[in-house]
Amino acid sequence: MTHRFVRTLLAACLALCGLPAAADDGSARFDFYVLSLSWSPTFCASPQGKDSKEQCGTDKTFGFIVHGLWPQNERGYPEFCASMEPRRVPESLGRDYLDIMPSMGLIGHEWRKHGSCSGLGQKAYLDKTRAAFSRIRLPADIATVTTAQTFTAEQIEQSFIRDNPGLRPDAIAVSCERSRLEEVRICLSKELSFRPCAEVDRKGCTLNRITVPPAR
Repeated sequence: MTHRFVRTLLAACLALCGLPAAADDGSARFDFYVLSLSWSPTFCASPQGKDSKEQCGTDKTFGFIVHGLWPQNERGYPEFCASMEPRRVPESLGRDYLDIMPSMGLIGHEWRKHGSCSGLGQKAYLDKTRAAFSRIRLPADIATVTTAQTFTAEQIEQSFIRDNPGLRPDAIAVSCERSRLEEVRICLSKELSFRPCAEVDRKGCTLNRITVPPAR
């Protein structure tokens, strides 16, 4: 039995069962991606983070890490989509991405909630996530702080805009955990070019004093 025959048979079964076959993200049912960059020191100071040894152990010094690459619509977003891929991401696959998403729990959760809606298989989705992260130049004045620093939300956004030609204020949003930097969210097309995202931008933090704690 050839691989082509198996694929044809699977596609026919999916059609009869009313389930979507795996698709390239260009034809998947969402409008764009949000790349969410989490500031790890803020997460690690939280009760949840203190239990995450992979990300927050005493020997870890992560700064910005990838929280996720999220399929997004102009309004709202899909989540936990039906997929022929397994729900669990095997460690043999996920460990190649621990440098940017430093726990298998995070990788698995992001696949189930967001990656399953991308139209991509697990490896293709994780490769897309790495490509999106590689697309971004992290501003040194934010990413390499050695003591706690205070910025406005606009200053953080402007640092990213300055170091990433083509990124505009309507394509980036800062989120806060109380008065600490939580995440920076950047909107990307399916081809990973910068693009505006009114709803994401509108929900951004607007505090005038955001603390950026240093990586240990």
